Amino acid sequence: MNIKKYLVIGALAMGFVLTSCVGDLDLQPNDPNLVDENAPDFKENTLAMCYTGIACSGISGPGSSYVSGIDAGTSAYLRMIFTLGEFCTDELVWIWPNDQSGAAGEITSCTWGANNVYLEGTYYRLVGHIALCNQFLFNFKDDNSEETLEMKAEARTLRAYSYYNMLDLFGKSSFITEEAEVGEEPKQYTRQQLFDWLESELVDIVDNSNLNEKPVLGRVGKDGAEALLAKLYLNGEVWTGSKEYWAKCQQRCSNLISRHQGGGFKNSGLANDYLYLFCIENGQYMQGGSRSGEDEILFGIWYDKTYTQSYGGSTFLVVTPIANTHYIPIQNYGSTAQWGCIRAKLQMAQKFYGLDNDIRDDLWMKGGPDVYPAGEDANDSWVAEDYSDTFIGFTGEWVSCGGNAPIKFTNRYPNAAWDGGWDMQTTIANAADWSSAAQPIIRLADIYLMWAECYLQGGGGDATTALNYVNLIRERAGSPDITSGQLTIGNIMNERSRELYMESWRRNDLVRNGYFAGANQITWQIKGNLDNMEGTRIAERNNIYPIPLAVLAAQPDFTQNEGY
Repeated sequence: MNIKKYLVIGALAMGFVLTSCVGDLDLQPNDPNLVDENAPDFKENTLAMCYTGIACSGISGPGSSYVSGIDAGTSAYLRMIFTLGEFCTDELVWIWPNDQSGAAGEITSCTWGANNVYLEGTYYRLVGHIALCNQFLFNFKDDNSEETLEMKAEARTLRAYSYYNMLDLFGKSSFITEEAEVGEEPKQYTRQQLFDWLESELVDIVDNSNLNEKPVLGRVGKDGAEALLAKLYLNGEVWTGSKEYWAKCQQRCSNLISRHQGGGFKNSGLANDYLYLFCIENGQYMQGGSRSGEDEILFGIWYDKTYTQSYGGSTFLVVTPIANTHYIPIQNYGSTAQWGCIRAKLQMAQKFYGLDNDIRDDLWMKGGPDVYPAGEDANDSWVAEDYSDTFIGFTGEWVSCGGNAPIKFTNRYPNAAWDGGWDMQTTIANAADWSSAAQPIIRLADIYLMWAECYLQGGGGDATTALNYVNLIRERAGSPDITSGQLTIGNIMNERSRELYMESWRRNDLVRNGYFAGANQITWQIKGNLDNMEGTRIAERNNIYPIPLAVLAAQPDFTQNEGY
């Protein structure tokens, strides 16, 4: 199945399955007759819906959405995951806190309540996607051909990703599968119940299903499912209280690392060029891509400027940090759009201090004389503070809020020179409104760092291997090795931030290690108060988001998370 061929068809078909499953949380399979079973490629189209439900926001173009009450583009699946996973942390800030009637500022400052529209939009987006996957599995529950079994394993993996996000963000979840009787109401699973189900589901998918070890480009394979299982185990102690999951996580990481030996950077399976993982041709580094020895993107969502237009996804990641009107020429990043909405917090800039040769921030626009266009200097009409390391505050203007512009994703072709500054001579003639860069969900570099973290948490293994894995990531980036004495949780968390910023994992990392809320939390700019540039402590309840009030109103038997 060519995923590109079916993505737009899947998007159009989404309307047939979500008309009654979002507003009332009814995730039972809808009448299969609502979709024409006799249509050509019916099975492929309905599977594509499971992918499109993550890639696109609605059925009538990028401005449409099946989630009401929130801006369509804002509610796009991966944009919601990014918003809740990044803006509340020590990495990034959305510079318009009044967006969505102040909901954006509440997320950014960690002062949200159960009526925050971002939380409601995310919850409904997730249950809507679960409904799509349930629909596919229901439609083909009696079809056990080899091809269909593989496709069902894909749908189960994509559904597991949505249930994983429910587990991470909200703990409790509305829960139902394709096995439900017609008319059966969804239940609210506790965090423990959902964890147990996800573990059983993903173990079965990875170890016992027909999921392809070498999937077609754009489709999820065994590596993607096992990487998601490793992520589940990585957070097992936080979510269940048991330490047994560190060893299980490490074993799954070892499986993935072993399968990728022999190609790429130092035969590790990593891509040789870090920056290429985030450009227009990064699909070649996905499972099934042309870079078979460097297929570092274990689980990702494929995008195309024609077939998958979204105000979320990789387009969001490309356009939000750049501003053509403020010395970031959009054509240098392969874009015709500029949003100028994201800046880095001081604590993010500090993670690169002393690492002058680290390439992972090479595309950033930073304070200092190196950012001035030819013929201009600090005495001209603008000043370096526009791109200072310190976010100054919500001034209402892009040009005066401070903070670096953390550009990571581009719509550029990798054969153009990557020099990341004003020495760029190549104008990208193929600039587009929409991105054709894939969005990574889990990369192999993440897996190497997870293995090392498991070692430090008592999961097993040896110090030499853990140290080598961390230094492998640093060496590719151009940073010097750390020593055995520097192999600490704090340093691994800093390395994860440098490697994985803008990939939606930072909140998860901070919560898992007690840095987000609670007794050992750390502070960062505007944490706890939009006006506090030093940051302050927040309540332990913030380690998890509240169940939205709209959900509780729709399901009176559901209960709220503690503290809300």
